[in-house]
Amino acid sequence: MPPLRIGGAASLRGIQYTAPVASAQVKSAILLAGLYARGETDVREVHPTRDYTERMLAAFGWPIEFEPGRARLSGGHRLARDRRGRTRRFLLGGVLHRCGDLAAGLAAVAARCRFESAPHRPARCAALMGADIRELNVREQGGERVADLDVRHAGLRGIDIPVALVPDMIDEFPILFVAAAVATGTTTVRGATELRVKESDRIAVMAKGLATLGVRIEETPDGAIIHGGVLQGGSVDSAGDHRCAMSFAVAGLLARDGVRVSDCANVATSFPGFVDSANACGFRIAALEGG
Repeated sequence: MPPLRIGGAASLRGIQYTAPVASAQVKSAILLAGLYARGETDVREVHPTRDYTERMLAAFGWPIEFEPGRARLSGGHRLARDRRGRTRRFLLGGVLHRCGDLAAGLAAVAARCRFESAPHRPARCAALMGADIRELNVREQGGERVADLDVRHAGLRGIDIPVALVPDMIDEFPILFVAAAVATGTTTVRGATELRVKESDRIAVMAKGLATLGVRIEETPDGAIIHGGVLQGGSVDSAGDHRCAMSFAVAGLLARDGVRVSDCANVATSFPGFVDSANACGFRIAALEGG
């Protein structure tokens, strides 16, 4: 428990680490420490997680080997630099491009949205739920396959989410809970225990909030059972979690009455322009004093 005191070592040593819990963040932290370590750092996972960090390091010119469930690199190399001596940023003229995200387009009534440079992940659950998503201009950008997505409204259906897909989409579950809340039928989430140790206990926060909005949802130790229906209005608490806050904002777009989301200053950690961007897409979000 915090507070923690960490004393820096004079010299880091590479390690072989097997992650007990699927976590792309933990994996990335160890790999980044390995850049400054003597010898090889080898990270293995029981369940493969997202490989964005590995691809980014490769794009920056760092020698790294990776495959689903394993990544390894050695320290002592240098990140590639451009002609001005700056660290290369995704090979796009010195600009680091942030990938787009689906968010509201999947579930919004009568919505049609275009998302540029979204990660190209054909197995995303959106397709399994019946969303109408068309991938355009598939390409490679900074070592990552990306595509522009044309998302049109379609009636979503509840599904039993394959456990094998959970680690790769763990951060998308708050918005998926909202999509499931307005889908036809029941959606079952299993194998997502990691959600309980994010910025908040996202299973508990989303379950409590959606229940407040009239959703029949059963919280389980590693997920939830969500019965689709109609979202009502109400006041929900994001518990200081930026992803939960933005997901509840999407729920407000779909609800019969207004939704008030408290503790939203946290959204600035990942999407400082969220309110303006959402309103430009047709939302009616008013930022209230005090977050």
